[in-house]
Parts: sequence; structure tokens; C-alpha cells
Amino acid sequence: MTSISNAINMSFRVDKGLKKQADTLFKELGLNTSVALNMFLTQSVREQALPFTPSKKVNEECELCKKYSKPSRSLKRAMKEADDIISGKKKSKAYHSVEELIEDLDND
Repeated sequence: MTSISNAINMSFRVDKGLKKQADTLFKELGLNTSVALNMFLTQSVREQALPFTPSKKVNEECELCKKYSKPSRSLKRAMKEADDIISGKKKSKAYHSVEELIEDLDND
């Protein structure tokens, strides 16, 4: 495990209900969320894989699982737009560098 002097803070978004459920579970296991996430990351790096098998199977008892088992409307729209760009149905600009993108944005 990383020593305190090598530790950094990580920030990410998570559903409030999921966080509360995870905190409760980890507390029952004698852990806190930080230790549990460090365990997850350590195991992932050691195994060079996720420490579980991702599955499309939905746990019917899990409300969050049901909520996130299907893409949202906005994600579906974005995926369709990406498909339309790839297929040529919709035109889009392409940039060879971030600088080129920024220059184009500045000129608008």
C-alpha cells in the first residue's frame, strides 16, 4: 500500500444513495470507503484486471442497478449523433491538435 507521504486525493462523482449504501457496507466489514477503494485499485493493478466480472445481468433487488442498467435519453442521443458522424450522415469538424481546436473556438 502507498505510504501517507505518497498518497494523493482523488475526486470523482458517485450517486448519493450508492455512496451511503457503500459506506454502510464497508463499515459493517470494518473498513472505511477510502480503504475499500484502495483495496479495489490495488487488486486491479495486481491482477491487471477488474476484481469482478462485469455483466449485463441486473440484480432485480438493486434499485441503482435498475436505474443505470439502460442508457439515458441524452446518452442515446449522443450515441446516435456519433453514429451519424461516423456514417457521414452528419458533418463535423476534425482537428489535428488541441491548439487547432482552440484557435477555431477563438475565431467563432
